[in-house]
Amino acid sequence: MQVINNVKIYTEHAVIERGYVLIDGERIAAVEPGDYAGDCTDVMDGGGHILLPGFIDIHIHGGYGVDTMDADKDALTTLTEGLLSEGTTSFLATTMTEDLSRVKRALDAASAYDGPGAEIIGIHVEGPFISEHKVGAQNPDYVRRPTVELIEELQRSARGKIKIMTIAPEVEGAMDVIREKHEDIIFSLGHTVATFDELNEAAAAGAAHITHLYNAATPFEHREPGAFGAAWLNDGLKTECIVDGIHSHPAAVKIAYRLKGRDRFMVITDAMRAKGMPDGDYELGGQRVIKKGGKAVLASGTLAGSILKMNDALRNFMAYTGETLDNAWRVVSYNQAVALGMQQDIGSIKAGKYADLVLVDHELNVLTAVKKGYMKLIKN
Repeated sequence: MQVINNVKIYTEHAVIERGYVLIDGERIAAVEPGDYAGDCTDVMDGGGHILLPGFIDIHIHGGYGVDTMDADKDALTTLTEGLLSEGTTSFLATTMTEDLSRVKRALDAASAYDGPGAEIIGIHVEGPFISEHKVGAQNPDYVRRPTVELIEELQRSARGKIKIMTIAPEVEGAMDVIREKHEDIIFSLGHTVATFDELNEAAAAGAAHITHLYNAATPFEHREPGAFGAAWLNDGLKTECIVDGIHSHPAAVKIAYRLKGRDRFMVITDAMRAKGMPDGDYELGGQRVIKKGGKAVLASGTLAGSILKMNDALRNFMAYTGETLDNAWRVVSYNQAVALGMQQDIGSIKAGKYADLVLVDHELNVLTAVKKGYMKLIKN
């Protein structure tokens, strides 16, 4: 048994101003108010700091010098251990539009990984089934048209662990794929030139998410609301957003959150290998990326993912929207768990769930991360 005592705990239904969490092995045994008075000798004093559920990043390519597309166990270990330092305890390893043989190698490596640090709970395939007219930082040479057979082939390479797939609904074959496979994979609409009506049609067919809102999609216009308008108004589409102040203006984040509401908005990092690294040259999807001045861009100036950390994203989100932590913690944890159908095990602090926790100070600096009961001290 382990105890985290003297912490302010954010749960699904209430905030416990001073309480403790009892951990039995990998899972939470109890969440109680007051000070722990039992006979467990492994007691950590939380110092009156804040205890949140571990963060869940459903769209992240890499960080700390490595990338999912490296398809390498040591690289994945570097990434998973690095993510704990920002409070992320679970994530979807995200692939890029690349040669299919390389994508399959990455799927195989990520799905087979069982190492320390944050847990790979599935895979997000971002491309190659996107529009060549909205590739963003992806390589247009490898854009493909989707078929059921090809998606099933990728899923076999991933041992059935593809959870989310970004797709442009207007490209040939996309709507057929969405209709046939949406019960097996969450289709996220992005890298698209689809109209407002086309996105709503895709949602009716079974698409359920929007990939990095405001980036690589048709903008809002008053006579053609575009992808952004559909994302705002369609309650069937949960929306992910890179909250770094670079990919989207703070006011745009506030608008999206106000329209989507507390339960349909999810913060992501979309981070690449330059996160946590010094300024310099890096790589994303076979293309050169330059990290300088707090952002990462291709040589053309196109944004190339982010270098955002999840605790910074939560801090930004609260500053941009004015939301309090009472609700804000959900956009980095609970909403993602619900979207993935994993809320019975992760996403909130509750007896019976995995002990995936993050202890932060009142400025949201990460002090300690806990993954299935394993504690890692981040900052003294």
